Amino acid sequence: MKILLADDHALFRDSLRSLLEARDFEVVGEAANGREAIELAQALGPEIVLMDLSMPVMNGLEATRQLHSLLPDIRVVILTASMDDEDLFEALRAGAQGYLMKNLEADSFFSLLEGVLEGRPALTPELSRKVLQAFSQGTGRGSSQRDPDALTERELEVLELMVEGVTSNRQLAEQLGVSENTIKFHVRNILDKLRLHSRAQAVGYALREGVVKPQT
Repeated sequence: MKILLADDHALFRDSLRSLLEARDFEVVGEAANGREAIELAQALGPEIVLMDLSMPVMNGLEATRQLHSLLPDIRVVILTASMDDEDLFEALRAGAQGYLMKNLEADSFFSLLEGVLEGRPALTPELSRKVLQAFSQGTGRGSSQRDPDALTERELEVLELMVEGVTSNRQLAEQLGVSENTIKFHVRNILDKLRLHSRAQAVGYALREGVVKPQT
């Protein structure tokens, strides 16, 4: 897994690089601000960018928005000390695939990071609950022009399973008896039709708008 680090604290980057490389992750570059992160991502083609929020020149939220627009196949995971709910919601709206705290234990961090390439959102259970609760209550509302009626029956089945917590391509494929590539196709269609950027956003939207009812 090729990773780009974006954080303005050199000591933190050094420590994180050592931790990642000890687990056989490849750190392809380091950026000290959001603008550098975009430039290096374009030049180096990482699979994941670990992005801090508070950086000079360009902050992590704006860098995430631009990266998602320029290089949508690169996954951005926010790695921050900010516990502000609005930062969390803005990061997901900007296209981040996850939001992790810097005080997270190493085992949890690596488990969530490895799931990103399978399409799973990198969110701890606590943050996942915040996202679902906030979106179901209308916090962080998105475009009113989204049309859930455009989803096919199979896409609704995929979305329902994601709401129930089945988020990996492998698990979704097993549940529906199809290939992982077929699941990727359906998920991409769901996100495109709903004008969303991540599976976490799709789950929140489905709950908020009543497209899919949570299981009780």
